[in-house]
Amino acid sequence: MKTILIVDDELRTRLGIKKMLEVWSAGKHRIETAPSGVDALKWLEENTVHIIITDVRMPEINGLQMLEALASHRQLPVVIVMSGYAEFEYAKKALQLGVFEYLVKPIGKTLLIETIQKALELDRSMERLHTIEKLVDPKLLEVRSEEARFGPQIQMAMTYIDEHLHEAISMKQVADYFHLNASYFSVLFKEETGVTFSDYLTRTRLQKAKELLITTSMPIWEIAEKVGYSTAKYFIQVFKDNEGMSPRHYRKEMTSIKEMTQ
Repeated sequence: MKTILIVDDELRTRLGIKKMLEVWSAGKHRIETAPSGVDALKWLEENTVHIIITDVRMPEINGLQMLEALASHRQLPVVIVMSGYAEFEYAKKALQLGVFEYLVKPIGKTLLIETIQKALELDRSMERLHTIEKLVDPKLLEVRSEEARFGPQIQMAMTYIDEHLHEAISMKQVADYFHLNASYFSVLFKEETGVTFSDYLTRTRLQKAKELLITTSMPIWEIAEKVGYSTAKYFIQVFKDNEGMSPRHYRKEMTSIKEMTQ
């Protein structure tokens, strides 16, 4: 269920838009209101919102000041700004803040609902992008995109890692397999890829683990084994250190996002 927050100091306008959206959404979305930018910021401290519809001219702080305050603490949701004043400076400032749409009052029902529908689609696209960013390690993606430019020894080492990921791989083991001096191999790997062998191996293990967490119902201990960790306890600790959450929490969060964006 998406949450839409209406911020307007005019009671009649605020309740009118709320009623209009409640009829349109038919219970599919949560429609909330705030009588000022200050009240909206307080409400947002404890609540998540997907779309904000805000007036510009309000007491204490105006709509754009509210968005600036919000943006300084977190990423803005999709924002629709409305105003009774078709002033260029307001519109320009709104665009600078990344506002999705600037509507001039009075706003017709058809235009408002069409704008909300477009905003919801943008929100879904942003969530899909967020899901991809959480699934794919950008540094690992960068290294692999350059793989064709690496020397044959490094390319073969990367292939070896992929094929033996479920095993307890060490740098010396890989170097010995290709008849290379371990110290030389360590320096060569870092020079060509930009990351250490150990960092690359950990990132590759965790990337595979994240894929298994999302696409399978395998228990955590089995995923740990599949990606080369001898114990689930050690795997969980490495995962937490790198992802900021446990594998179980990651699976739950990503599954929830996946369901919301389908």
